[in-house]
Amino acid sequence: MQSSPAQISCTAFLEKDCLAKGTIQHVVATVKDTLEDSKFVQLLIFDDLTGKPLDIDFRGNTVEVLERLNSQVGHIPDSNEHEQPARRVGRPKLGVVSGEVTLLPRHWDWLKAQPGGASVTLRKLIDEARRTGENEGKVRAAQEASYHFMTAMAGDFPQYEEALRALYAGNEDLFYGLIDHWKPDIRDYIKTLAKGAFKQEES
Repeated sequence: MQSSPAQISCTAFLEKDCLAKGTIQHVVATVKDTLEDSKFVQLLIFDDLTGKPLDIDFRGNTVEVLERLNSQVGHIPDSNEHEQPARRVGRPKLGVVSGEVTLLPRHWDWLKAQPGGASVTLRKLIDEARRTGENEGKVRAAQEASYHFMTAMAGDFPQYEEALRALYAGNEDLFYGLIDHWKPDIRDYIKTLAKGAFKQEES
């Protein structure tokens, strides 16, 4: 699903220094009003969600740049476009759907012996698997966002490859230790992107 401009958060870097951060409109307007045209070749703007650089057309004045940006990103839905239908008074539907499950006898025996029976146990197992999958997805997304930014901005930094290996190995202490001496603005942004990149031990 494509985000509207107001929903996109990004950060602009001029060479290795952070120049602006916030909504894409704020960042684009700030850099357009601040930088000379000759400086735009040294500018990179990164999506805070994916860590990928954004391709912005800075031709023209600030108003023209923002108008072009809004048309490129897409239509912002009106607040009334997705109104929910009025709910009927009465008992809500539970949404339970019956279906066929094929298991071996030992599986049925185990399910029937669980508190609440087979149906309750199956629902609990599925919900837990979904939660686990969602958590793993968040870890992968944070790793990928960190990777994209590090590749673009820190590929020539010392111990870059070691830091990437630590990132994907889930070695949090080693990862942060390796990047700790990097350029402050670069290091701090990587830390922001990598917040969800490491699995947290359950208490």
